[in-house]
Amino acid sequence: MNILDKIIIDKRKEVILKKSIVPSSQLEQSQLFQSRTISLSKNLRNSSVGIIAEHKRRSPSRGEINYNLTVEQVSKAYESAGVCGISVLTDGKYFGGSTDDLLLARASVNVPLLRKEFIIDEYQILEAKSNGADAILLIAAVLSKKEIQELSEFAQSLALEVLLEVHNLEELQQAIMPSLDMIGVNNRNLKTFEVDLQTSHMLAHHIPSDFVKVSESGISTITSIKDLQNTGYEGFLIGESFMKSDDIAGNITAFMQQLK
Repeated sequence: MNILDKIIIDKRKEVILKKSIVPSSQLEQSQLFQSRTISLSKNLRNSSVGIIAEHKRRSPSRGEINYNLTVEQVSKAYESAGVCGISVLTDGKYFGGSTDDLLLARASVNVPLLRKEFIIDEYQILEAKSNGADAILLIAAVLSKKEIQELSEFAQSLALEVLLEVHNLEELQQAIMPSLDMIGVNNRNLKTFEVDLQTSHMLAHHIPSDFVKVSESGISTITSIKDLQNTGYEGFLIGESFMKSDDIAGNITAFMQQLK
């Protein structure tokens, strides 16, 4: 069994437990549930840099990354540097996050927030909305075509945008549908955790122009981004290379200035 399979088994148990503690009706009564969402896809389309910066404390592949800074400090540093959006990892067991991180980020900044999570149930989409997310991530590797359609349509009914993550051509071809806003190519193989930027380059021309193209994982240099922009990518999800610095604000500001 690979790490992704383990995460999904644990996630199913977690969702059952959460539903028993906080019912959907309670999530829908959240003050944030009625708030207007900010469009991540529009921000990416209108940007020359397209950075989605990620808040991530640890990961199964890297272990501990950064526990020293608060969500507020990281989010504000990202916002002041001029990112297009912030990805907030909310998985607890494997990534050290929680929905509280999403809530704190929403209270700290006014940029689009992506809930980065292993979403397998509509309940998690209600959670995303009630904690201030503007967009959700769906992972093609763990969902059927029918599930992708049902979950993405449900998200859009709540005015949440959808970023679908794929890892290969087969996932991409079976999952393209009108209820998606952005298609992200993850350069990290979620089964082996190896990273290869060629994955994004190979899939670029297979993604229809209706969708914002996002490249995810393993991006750490200006050259990599320029090369990906030349193949049509408008968004770049970067977490580790920003988070591993104790001076996140200085690091991301310098990076963004170079990129511009």
